[in-house]
Order: sequence, then C-alpha cells, then structure tokens
Amino acid sequence: MGPEWVAIIALVALFVIGTVLPINMGALAYVAAWLVGMYSLDLDEKEILAGVSGDLILTLIGVTYLFAIARNNGTVDLIVRTAVRGVGGRVALIPWVMFGVTALLTSIGAASPAACAIIGPIALGFAGRYKINPLMMGMFVVHGAQGGGFSPISIYGTITNSVMEDAGLPTSEVTVFLASLVVNTIMAAILFVLLGGRELMSRRIDPDDPDTLDEDLHRGGALVPARGMGTSAPTGTQALGVRRDQILTLTAFVGVAVIALAFDKNIGFVAITAAVILAMLSPNEHKDAVKQIAWPTVLLVAGVSTYAAILTAAGSPEYVGKWAAGFSVVALGALVLCYVGGVVSAFASSTALLPIIIPIAVPLIAEGGISAAMFVAALAVSSTIVDVSPFSTNGALMLANRPDTIEEPVFYKQILTYSVIVVIVGPLLVWAALVLPSW
Repeated sequence: MGPEWVAIIALVALFVIGTVLPINMGALAYVAAWLVGMYSLDLDEKEILAGVSGDLILTLIGVTYLFAIARNNGTVDLIVRTAVRGVGGRVALIPWVMFGVTALLTSIGAASPAACAIIGPIALGFAGRYKINPLMMGMFVVHGAQGGGFSPISIYGTITNSVMEDAGLPTSEVTVFLASLVVNTIMAAILFVLLGGRELMSRRIDPDDPDTLDEDLHRGGALVPARGMGTSAPTGTQALGVRRDQILTLTAFVGVAVIALAFDKNIGFVAITAAVILAMLSPNEHKDAVKQIAWPTVLLVAGVSTYAAILTAAGSPEYVGKWAAGFSVVALGALVLCYVGGVVSAFASSTALLPIIIPIAVPLIAEGGISAAMFVAALAVSSTIVDVSPFSTNGALMLANRPDTIEEPVFYKQILTYSVIVVIVGPLLVWAALVLPSW
C-alpha cells in the first residue's frame, strides 16, 4: 500500500475516533502525523513538526487574548450596544450586517482569516447577548468572508486568476467572484431560516433603554460571568458612558485592523502586541485574561494542520486528483475534483490548495469541453465553502470565540456537524449548478 493511501486511511481513522470518543482531535492528529510520517514517509520528528502552522496558532492565541481583555473591561458590551443602536434595534439584521462587513473586508483585499478574526468575536458577542443562535452567527461571518473572497482584488481572486493565466486558461474574474458570492449568500439565507432567523424578525431591542437591555440580558437566566473571572462582566444596565480603558481597547481594535489589513502585517503578532500593551496598562484587571485563551482549540488546529502537511507530503491530494482526471466521463471527473477540493480544504489551507487543484483540472477542461470559467468557479467555491470546518482557520476562530452561553464541546459538535453536511452536499450542488450546465 502506497503512502498516499496510508495517509488517507489514517485521516479517516482519526476523524472517526475523534467523533465517537471525547478526545481532542488535535491530539489524535499529532499521533497520526508521527506514526504516518515516521513509518510510511520515513520522516524524522523535525520534518513532521515543520508542518505546524505557526501563523494560524499565533492568530488564535493573539485574537482570543485580545478579546478576553475586551470582555473583561466591557468593551465588547459597548460594541454590541452601539451596533444594535445602528440597526435600529432590529435583531434580525445583526447577522446580515456581520455577513456584509466581513464580505466587504475580504473583497477589498483582507485575508479571509484576518476578516474572520476581526469580526467573529464581535459577532459571537452579539449572539450571546441577544440570544441569536451561535452557529448561525459564526457561520454567517465565515460565509461572508468566503462570499467576498474572490473579487478581482482579493487574495483568493488574485491567486485563482493568476493560476488560470499560468495554466493557459481563459480567465473570468467576474464569474468566479459572483459564483462565490451567490453560493455563500444562499447558504447564509438557508441557515437564517433553519436556525431561528424568522423568530428574530419579530424582536426589537432598544439599546438606549437600560430597562429593555436588562430584560434581554436576564431573559435566559442570570448574568453570565466573563470566562475565567469571578465577577460578572459589565452589562448594558450600566451607564452608557465610555471609560478610558474601553477607549484604549477600541483604539487597539482599530489599530489591529489597520495594521493587519492596510500594511499586510500578521494579525496574530499585531493582536497579541495590542493585548500585551493593554494588559501592561491594567495588569491587575487582566492578570487572568491569558487563561481565557482557547487552548483546546489551539491544540485542535495545531494537530490537524500538522497532519494536513503529512497528507500533502504523502501526495494524497495529487494522487486522487490525477485519478479523477483520468475518468472517461469528464463531468464525473470534475465532480470528484470538486470533492477533493472540499475534503482537503476542510483540513488544510484553501490558499495553498487552489494553486494545486486548478492545474490538475486542465486536462478535463482542454479535452472534455467544460467551460474553464465555470469549472474553476466550481473548484474555487467547493474548496472554500468548507472553511466553516472547525479544523480550518475560519471555523477554528469561530470555535475559539464562542459566546459564554454555549459550552465548547457542544459548539464544536454543532460546527463539525454543519461542516460535514457542507463537505458532503456542497461540492455536489456547486457542481450541478456550475459544471453540468456548461458541459
């Protein structure tokens, strides 16, 4: 048995074990990476660990540390009240505002994980405060990021269009962009209907009325304490004035966004720097904030990203892709490639996958009469809608910033269940909508 199949079988095994048993899948992934790497690929430990995504780990730590401080000093509550005031208290509009803002950020060039890292914690803060389904809110952020992610000036869009040019394929920037935007908007609309959006349409909150805020906060029971703290976080029942530490925290948020997006700096380094500065300014208040970092999620993502590198080293994606390209029925081969993109990207970087999978599709486009623009759009969308997975950067950020109203194991299972549905159904529907009509 070749190493590519050993890596695939081990992936299935760790996924099954991690789903059936209450064991962190990151820990299982480390074990699988070690065994497959050493005994199937003949790698040493240093080579195995070279696959750890330090960028992703730092982003998770930095962002959750910064927002732990923001929760502690009431800045998140302040942002929530201000945003609710901005939509006239219409709770049903809040998820769509988050979707639109995240889509805007990625469409003008922000990296998808950076946009999710900035908007995700705020959006999930809304979910906890106003009893919005956390899964719906978190997935709205991810789908928003992916919806805007293929504009001609975005990172995904630039990569996809340049790879098509290098492969000698005719480019269609608008087709790929609109395909991603429409598919992700439809998925968000389905989530809105299925996860309580219609009930939200009848709800209105007056953010300027302390009594209304107090009623909303207590509707589900007692006040929820900030994670890791012994006292309740500041609530909407307090004065609406802005304190000095909140102004500093808001300034830190703006600074992180500007430096990370405008100057293309690593958002993990920027966020943890901002968090450390705020902690130094109020050391006693934030001494326990580091305990609120989502360490189980850090382990999960570190282990899975390490194993994703083992899969790549074993040549599993290329093996399956070339096998699909050899199908006598071109449309069926295209479907298999869409699934390869979806499954692999659920565990690995979409940015790294796109330059690999698009060239593999060239024989199908050249010999099978499939529209290049529609097929590449299908591959691009299939490879990115699955970023809702808790093993991908975006999904992991949502898990790491869960609201206090839901336990981490419960939220993890919800995200995992949804991502499995997307991986199973998404590529098929995208293929049927984009590839079949052009075949």
